[in-house]
Amino acid sequence: MYSRREKRLALLGFLGPAVLTLLAIGIYPLLFAFWNSLHRFILPRVPREGTPWVGIDNYVAVLTDPSFQQSLGRTFSFLLTVLPIQIVLGLGIALLLHQPGASLLRVLTRLSLVVPMATTYAVVGLIGRLLFNGDFGVVNWFLGLFGIAGVNWLAHPTFAFAAVAAMDVWQWSPFCALVFLAGLTMVPVEVEEAAQLETTRWTAILRHVQLPFLIPGLTAILILRTADILKMFDSVFTMTRGGPGAATELISVYIQRIGFRVFDQGMASAQAVIILVLTIILSRLYIRVIYREIEQ
Repeated sequence: MYSRREKRLALLGFLGPAVLTLLAIGIYPLLFAFWNSLHRFILPRVPREGTPWVGIDNYVAVLTDPSFQQSLGRTFSFLLTVLPIQIVLGLGIALLLHQPGASLLRVLTRLSLVVPMATTYAVVGLIGRLLFNGDFGVVNWFLGLFGIAGVNWLAHPTFAFAAVAAMDVWQWSPFCALVFLAGLTMVPVEVEEAAQLETTRWTAILRHVQLPFLIPGLTAILILRTADILKMFDSVFTMTRGGPGAATELISVYIQRIGFRVFDQGMASAQAVIILVLTIILSRLYIRVIYREIEQ
């Protein structure tokens, strides 16, 4: 038998590396960003002025900055555009794949859903630049087959926004489908069969039988996708650089511009902390609203 001290040492040996890694790549950067947000930290001026304490001045400047407000509003417009589409498409795909039987086509479809998710954000942005290129893009070629004139997608504010949204829908609708499919597999088969004997309306079966098993997955999708969109940078930057103008400058792209083009690390850190707090608030709101509806 191991002594209590030996058990503690073994536990420390197993957990120690994970805790140190979490502190190094998670906790320390967060605390450092919060420290930056309370100082005037403009990189070119640091050798001459240092990093003087300014308290909440950076937060006040951020919250009253029209450009920050516009980029945040643009990000929420993007969120409200793509997330409902992803949820509806994902649910539809999951319901189709949940049909009884295990045909080869259904198995291949499930496997293919992993491909967009496994594609890195930067590669998705490059694929989007090729697809929506105004001169030789596949999208314009496809429109030409129906006699529709091509569009210079990435040079028009509205079309560029739609193009970035389309690529995000392509990448993350399969994720929603897999999460919903996992929820559907938890529904007892005998319950579904009994419900199918009572009614042939799939909407009634979805609402009264399958929906309770889909709620946890829906909550996870809302939280994860909201957090992803609030920190979405790579695909947008590689596809449009936030342009034309500021049409696709989501909040992460704006923070990068302030931090690494204007070199104001204090302001950029304050913006990042505000986005973190906003993400936590939205996550709690999703959980409270959804489960309150269930209880009612």
